[in-house]
Amino acid sequence: MKQEAIIEECSHCNDATEASQQALARMKQELINNDTALSMAEIFKALGDPTRVRLIYALLQKELCVHDICEVLDMTQSAVSHQLRYLRNMRIVKPRKVGKTVFYSLDDYHVEEIFRQTHQHLTHK
Repeated sequence: MKQEAIIEECSHCNDATEASQQALARMKQELINNDTALSMAEIFKALGDPTRVRLIYALLQKELCVHDICEVLDMTQSAVSHQLRYLRNMRIVKPRKVGKTVFYSLDDYHVEEIFRQTHQHLTHK
């Protein structure tokens, strides 16, 4: 038995003014494009992994070398390197090489702000 989609109408749809129709048309025109939406979804996907969230939180405190990240997160160097590579490709973290040691930090203040705002939202009562 095939179900038909139910189209819900709100009470003001029948009484829509030209101004509200123009506002909706403008909103539709200004909506982010598919490429931007996809890029934003990829960022949220990167932030959707608990290991990466913990790694980002550690880097929010200070710049760390791979060894220190391994110690803080209690992970192998291989596992940490895998996560760092993913986060580098997403431009969430950036490396800084000093001799043979590579230090990682958050890419820029936008990443820090996204993380802090999300954390604040979750802890807000």
